[in-house]
Amino acid sequence: MKKHITLLSGTSNPELSKKVSEHLGIELTPVETKRFNDGEIYIRVSKSVRGSHVFIIQPTSRPANDSLMELLILVDALKRASAKEITAIVPYFGYARQDRKTVSREAITAKLVADLIEKAGIDRVVTFDLHADQIAGFFNIPVDNMKAMPTIAKSIIEKKLDNVVVVSPDVGGTKRARSLTKALYSDMAIIDKRRPAHGEAKVMHLIGEVEGKTAILIDDIIDSAGTISAAASELKKRGAKEVYICATHPVFSKNAIEKLKSSDIKEVIVTDTVKIPEENMIPKIKVVSLAPFIAETINCIFEGKPLGIIVEKKYEEINQK
Repeated sequence: MKKHITLLSGTSNPELSKKVSEHLGIELTPVETKRFNDGEIYIRVSKSVRGSHVFIIQPTSRPANDSLMELLILVDALKRASAKEITAIVPYFGYARQDRKTVSREAITAKLVADLIEKAGIDRVVTFDLHADQIAGFFNIPVDNMKAMPTIAKSIIEKKLDNVVVVSPDVGGTKRARSLTKALYSDMAIIDKRRPAHGEAKVMHLIGEVEGKTAILIDDIIDSAGTISAAASELKKRGAKEVYICATHPVFSKNAIEKLKSSDIKEVIVTDTVKIPEENMIPKIKVVSLAPFIAETINCIFEGKPLGIIVEKKYEEINQK
């Protein structure tokens, strides 16, 4: 059955694609990718994909524009090569933070990118922890917004931490925090913050008790790390014994690594949806892989099984811990 699956990788996270390939037992189909002198992207799939269900693994991470354009061009090449069906595995969905207008004359780029992906000819999108769940509604094709929380929770449980409190860095993240709370059987706290500008945040209030406890801050993205570092500092001031950070997408832009290195954070637990350059892999950072999760998802989609089976299995693994 697997002989009709074709697995391709873009260039934004080849390490993750290789791990998925190993878990599936399917070789990655070679793709020739190069740049013209003016920066234009050239792509050619090196083997026939006629009649295949093709799965492309390509996070639209930094450089976001190049990664997105590469995905679209790869899809066009596959359509012209008579691929039967195309599923895009986009572990990190770029432009997701611009999902609504907050001031006049802003673009809603999450919707624009959804339109581009759909127009290119992708039949299905699989992603992890969209910045806002409603972004899935921007598409007119199936979108599976998978959750990395079970994988992250399993990693935390293995640490056998005492007196844990899960902390949401803002009110909008309470659903995510509550999910982790249930997995850890722990208390929960919420940080009330305000954003004076993009990429900036100011802690206003703390709802809940963290004194003497091990605090675990959970978020979907760590970008410049300013917000999360400030939150960790505030938790330490409020008496937290230790502060751990967990997030799905380690974007780590600008001087994020320097902020994390000098912060009060004990450990930063992230997944491999975004490739972290080797020079940024400081001792505080621990990466847990979503490759097994993605491989199971691909199998379920190809075999026409409900993806809820995978989620149930992940929660069973947590309960066994």
